[in-house]
Amino acid sequence: MAGVSHLLLASGSPRRQDLLRAAGIPFTVEIPDLDEWDRRTHPTLTPAAIVSANAERKARCVAARHPRAVILAADTTVVCAGRCMGKPADREDAAAMLRFLSGKTHAVLTGVAWLNPADRDCKIRVARTRVTFRALDAATISDYLAKVNVMDKAGAYGYQEHGEMIVEKTEGSVTNIIGLPMELVMEWWTASNPSNHPC
Repeated sequence: MAGVSHLLLASGSPRRQDLLRAAGIPFTVEIPDLDEWDRRTHPTLTPAAIVSANAERKARCVAARHPRAVILAADTTVVCAGRCMGKPADREDAAAMLRFLSGKTHAVLTGVAWLNPADRDCKIRVARTRVTFRALDAATISDYLAKVNVMDKAGAYGYQEHGEMIVEKTEGSVTNIIGLPMELVMEWWTASNPSNHPC
């Protein structure tokens, strides 16, 4: 069986694209056209179940248009004290999220789907990383929001953008915090094509 030499990324996230480029994995982008599930639309599902479902739905949405492609999809959320936090609605919502996360440890969950037409099933895994925030005062939050565009980021922050201002420590995959757990992606990539060893 021929190996996988190219992925179709079912995401418009620049951060996920940057991570794949850094790993040397060839890909093109196809943005899925669907509404993501969340705790409001599916209150009985756990955060892990929601990100898993969203990742699979994104992959299958794109597969309907590209049935022969190997598709990678992901969905990320932030969970703190039982609250599931997606992308902020506006700057005020972003500031409220950062105030809520201040001084606490939260979990970043990313559901990842790998859909290969050579396989019968879509592979789905969830990566979890623990992130502890510094105690943030109003000035720090305002300064951070002035420096970073957080509107497309779960939990209203980007670890890779001035993360030192707000993050005290992490436990687990750092690339998962950014939006794509590359340890898992590389596991699937290598297993699908052992001859490929991206730098």
